Amino acid sequence: MSSGRIRVSSPEDLGEGERERWRALRAASPAPRNPFMEPEFADAVGRVRPRTRVAVVYEGREPVGFLPHERGLLGQGHALAYGVSDAQGAVLSPGIGLGPDELMRACSLSSFAFDNLEAEQGLFTRYAAAEYASFVIDVEKGYETYESVLRAQSPKFLKTTLAKERRLGRQAGPLRFVFDEREPAALRTLMAWKSAQYRRTGRRDRFAQQWITRLVHRLASGTRAPDCSGTLSVLYAGDRPVAAHFGLRSTTVLACWFPAYDPEFAKYSPGLVLHLRMAEAAAAEGIGLLDLGRGAAEYKDSLRTGELPVYEGAWTRPGTGAALHWLSREPSRRAHHFVRSRPRLAAAANRALKSAGRLRGR
Repeated sequence: MSSGRIRVSSPEDLGEGERERWRALRAASPAPRNPFMEPEFADAVGRVRPRTRVAVVYEGREPVGFLPHERGLLGQGHALAYGVSDAQGAVLSPGIGLGPDELMRACSLSSFAFDNLEAEQGLFTRYAAAEYASFVIDVEKGYETYESVLRAQSPKFLKTTLAKERRLGRQAGPLRFVFDEREPAALRTLMAWKSAQYRRTGRRDRFAQQWITRLVHRLASGTRAPDCSGTLSVLYAGDRPVAAHFGLRSTTVLACWFPAYDPEFAKYSPGLVLHLRMAEAAAAEGIGLLDLGRGAAEYKDSLRTGELPVYEGAWTRPGTGAALHWLSREPSRRAHHFVRSRPRLAAAANRALKSAGRLRGR
């Protein structure tokens, strides 16, 4: 499909020159080089989501912009891996003079929804309905500097977590951390823990969706590009895994995605220990930022050094598709935002979800 200077195709149909241009534009962006924004992630999603497309914008024969997206029925579109990806948007050369209406017409979209739009996305930020914080850990100056920041902002947390780490090693077996584990059984263990956690807390089990499970396996086994590499990190006590995380890393960013731990070892806070060791290993690899993602969580409050804004919303144009988008997403989004912006309501909602999870688990 094409429209004037914009061509729309499947990710797998992009030429190597177009991919190199995508990477170069991304490297020149002022935004952190989040691996969710790389062509390799689009490739992986395209393999498990057949409606995945990439709009390529040209000036003459030179590609100057890319928008990975998915087109649904009646032209309802959304950002790549909507609901799962932690960084979304277009990759554009500065000053190309492109408007969202032109881009959406070329993509045959009546709406374009996003829930983790990057802050630097001037093309779409005006359509944001809500802003959220994506919490980050800055290890640009090394792990020791990060620990000194933790000692200053939450000394009790760091002291307690390190003490639990030592106790875990004494009582459960010598600790061993692997930053980039390749053992498939470890990934299966992590996914089982995470599914159980979703059910326990009353939340939708992402791994019950086949495409997400297939995507994670594909990223773990076959995506090894310098700026988009599936990375499984595991904390072992003896030979037994007690906590694990799967995410994506670039040369400068570790995008934290699916962390979980064995509930049997909960009193040792193995998830917090895992994140400290991930921060240490990332710093040693030259990675300067760990992106913990959007959404409030106690562990994020303890570990973070800062935050980046991300946006939720949608571009729409008048018509049936836009109306369907509003009916299918907007009431729910507004309800969630209403609850999350009121701490007492949010706490009550979390308690209700956990109670429902316990009932389902019986």
